[in-house]
Amino acid sequence: METFDTIRKRCSLKGHISGREIEPEKINLILEAGQLAPSARNYQPWRFIVVQDRKVVEKLVKAFSESNQVMVEATVILVVCARAGDDVIKNGLEYYLFDVGLAVENMVLAATALGIITHLMTAFDEAMVKQILHIPADVRAVVATPLAYPVEASYDEAAQARLSARTRKDLKELVLINQWSEPEPA
Repeated sequence: METFDTIRKRCSLKGHISGREIEPEKINLILEAGQLAPSARNYQPWRFIVVQDRKVVEKLVKAFSESNQVMVEATVILVVCARAGDDVIKNGLEYYLFDVGLAVENMVLAATALGIITHLMTAFDEAMVKQILHIPADVRAVVATPLAYPVEASYDEAAQARLSARTRKDLKELVLINQWSEPEPA
């Protein structure tokens, strides 16, 4: 049940980021969780850039949307990258984005279990991120997230209000049995 508890309590808490350092062993556990993710044909197309240098963090945050400027408080920003050609492309579908998503989900759940805040960001100037981090032209910067302790005493305390206000669609709206069907009008 620990896995389900972690899934249930994971949420984005960008307004709760502290400048407290993340221990290297915890960063490594989070990265290992990403490394252990499944991928098409086990190609593991992802690459994880761990940004800890204060000057680089400050430059990098300028590439993020206005609402994500608060990330400047984080001591670690993780940028997940991949190259389409490093993964399966079948019937025009590029699986690298799906595979990166699997690795990222493993990492955000591991971070949550360790009491560390994440906030997935895809609204950024990719060209600027690539220039700052010297990412090759044929590699995509897919997603970024801070790794940060909350300003509150614990993750649970930081997440309490957010989780109490969270809504989810009913499973009846999401699950189809045996075939596609549209929901009945209300």
